[in-house]
Amino acid sequence: MYNYRYNSNNQWKKTLQMMCLMLGIVLLLSACGQAQKPSSATDSNIDSNTDSNTDSNTGQTSSSSEQNTVPSQEQAQEEADPVQEQLSSLTLEEKIGQMILAGVQGTMLDDHAKQMIMDQKVGGIIFYANNVTTLEGTAKFVQSIKDTNQSNPVPIFMSVDQEGGKVSRMPETVESIPSNKKVGQTNDSALAETMGQLLARQVQLAGFNVDFAPVLDVNSNPKNPVIGDRSFGSSAELVSRMGIAEMKGFRSEGIIPVVKHFPGHGDTSVDSHLDLPVVDKTEKQLAELEWIPFQAAVKEQVEAVMVAHILFPKLDSDHPASLSDVIIGEHLRGKFKYDGVVITDDLSMGAIAKNFKLDEAALATVKAGSDILLVAHSYESAKTIFDTLMSAVKSGEISESRIDESVYRILALKQQYKLSDDQKASGDLKQLNADIVDWRKQVDAR
Repeated sequence: MYNYRYNSNNQWKKTLQMMCLMLGIVLLLSACGQAQKPSSATDSNIDSNTDSNTDSNTGQTSSSSEQNTVPSQEQAQEEADPVQEQLSSLTLEEKIGQMILAGVQGTMLDDHAKQMIMDQKVGGIIFYANNVTTLEGTAKFVQSIKDTNQSNPVPIFMSVDQEGGKVSRMPETVESIPSNKKVGQTNDSALAETMGQLLARQVQLAGFNVDFAPVLDVNSNPKNPVIGDRSFGSSAELVSRMGIAEMKGFRSEGIIPVVKHFPGHGDTSVDSHLDLPVVDKTEKQLAELEWIPFQAAVKEQVEAVMVAHILFPKLDSDHPASLSDVIIGEHLRGKFKYDGVVITDDLSMGAIAKNFKLDEAALATVKAGSDILLVAHSYESAKTIFDTLMSAVKSGEISESRIDESVYRILALKQQYKLSDDQKASGDLKQLNADIVDWRKQVDAR
């Protein structure tokens, strides 16, 4: 009996020692695993698989749960879209207003303009020559519009046609810039880029933030009554190179460029301000000339494209380009893969007014893919477009999601350029004039 108990006790002691040794090893491994856990969120993401396995082996499920919340929080921050957030905060009225860029009357803010900004909540204003007085007076007018828009949730586009040459809106105190044709004859893209910078600095003097330039039309028709020396020349390569350089010049000074007039206004024989031009070219012919500069601009992620009131019957026999789903939707949006802002030329021009009712034109161009409807010279026209689009959404003719597509692009552009109604007119007129004179001498010398 004594031997049995001794052997039994001895065996039990050995077993107990073995269990203690195993427990010690387990505790040691557990401590090592904890010591090796990453201390940063970045390291946690990298080693998440290893730590997850270690935790499952040691029963530490709470630590694994804490680690899993870190990447999900980071992912939520990355997925936050400030443009979508702003879009979601707007009413339908505010969204439709963003799609209208209207003209104003006179040289001072009147009650009709105030009402248009407050009631239709228009997203942009365009100035023409009859809105411009002195530099100081024009800047004051521009700022009064921005101040009135302060109560709206989105800053306003203040736009102008300042191309140089015969299309100039600046007062006489600002030195003039020659035509695109003259600059194109230098064949120097560096001079074209400087041209864009100088034009941008000119419009900044009055507080504008958008310029409807550069012109990317190829002047292929000598009898063209509306383009002529507004084009850099008759070569698509030259127009592309000089136009893109000018566009970059605008960008470098913080002014939004708008290239025009897609699909190409260079081969027209009728002024679209007066009537509807017809260009009887095939898609292949357009692709070999007119479209080349615009495709180059799209490749350079151009901010905005203005579409012309020109009928291309071989592409769309019923609608001019500005109202055509074939030209805007299938070609510019589809084949060109352009997802920036599309702006119509002025819908009050003769090309549209003589052939379409304004409400019909407004519906057609939105359905075709336009984002901003430009309408000048009449407060009633801006209201007509606003009321037409509101009714179309409420009736279901146009979905609110279609409106959201356009407004998203508009808000994205305004956020990209950090537009604010607090931005004042800026620049040194004396220095700018000196720089223009020096640049003109370089152009003349070529």
